[in-house]
Amino acid sequence: MDINYLYHLQQFRGGPGSLLTSFLSKMTWWGELNTVVLLIAAVYWCVNKEYGEYLFLGWSGNRLMNGFLKVTACVYRPWIRDARIVPDETAIVTATGYSFPSGHTMNAATVFGGSAIRRELGRGLRILMWLMLFLVAFSRNFLGVHTPQDVLVGAAAGVLVMFLAGKLMSWLKEHPEMDVWVVAVGIGLAVLLAVYASLKAYPEDFDAEGQLIVDGAKMAMDTFKGIGYCSAFLTGWILERRFVRFHTNISMRGRVARFAGGMLSYYVISLILCPPVKELIGGAAGTMISCFMQIFYVVFLFPLFFVFLEKRAGAEQGNAMSGGGQSR
Repeated sequence: MDINYLYHLQQFRGGPGSLLTSFLSKMTWWGELNTVVLLIAAVYWCVNKEYGEYLFLGWSGNRLMNGFLKVTACVYRPWIRDARIVPDETAIVTATGYSFPSGHTMNAATVFGGSAIRRELGRGLRILMWLMLFLVAFSRNFLGVHTPQDVLVGAAAGVLVMFLAGKLMSWLKEHPEMDVWVVAVGIGLAVLLAVYASLKAYPEDFDAEGQLIVDGAKMAMDTFKGIGYCSAFLTGWILERRFVRFHTNISMRGRVARFAGGMLSYYVISLILCPPVKELIGGAAGTMISCFMQIFYVVFLFPLFFVFLEKRAGAEQGNAMSGGGQSR
């Protein structure tokens, strides 16, 4: 039934629905990794640090949840299950790992679902957030890369994790000294997931020529990415709370400078530094370390850098004013 649904959507996409393809391709972009990371980073660096921490905490949990469900269910992609399904060629590039649940949908559930359940936001904005989550989820069906089950479970699990993340952040406000235990438990779960993903058996199905259809070890790389992301956030978060303690009560000029510098440097880390590290180390370890580098930079190293620069600029400005006063 799920495959038939995708097949009918595919026929519609090839006919009058072709008018929607470009729009829904843009909507699926809102669930991609770099898009979500930079959206959350913009909030964390420039808008509201506490809200950004909430989004990053929930996103880290969602990456672990997604990785666990993917390697447990081991559901093949729709076009592997049925040759009639031909995904959109632009969407298939980012359709990595097993199919269930949808990673793009869980990413969107972090930013949009996580915002929609916040009571302090206005009703109109919350409705818009739910609509964004729906469009990202539906785009994965429309483009042929996920079944309805993939996106429904992804959306539900993602919003549930965000609800729990919100509760955890509220609890930490009352018990800030317990953050170290949150980090310890989170990294412990990441380690357990790494062991589980490394040792479990994956299905082996072969085609008529005896070739392995799906390499389970390769499919599990999405899970190891999530382990690296989660561990990086938790490590960077506790270090930032102890040694940096930046705030977002700054001028608009400062916000723009932070975001522009952070976005540029993030892409330098992601596109120039991480690939050779990943290739040099190789395997699951290379994947985890390269992903760790990306998020640890966002959460701790870049804040450390811009706080240093801002303090130095403030000190120089103070010295200049003091010098000017003396000359008068």
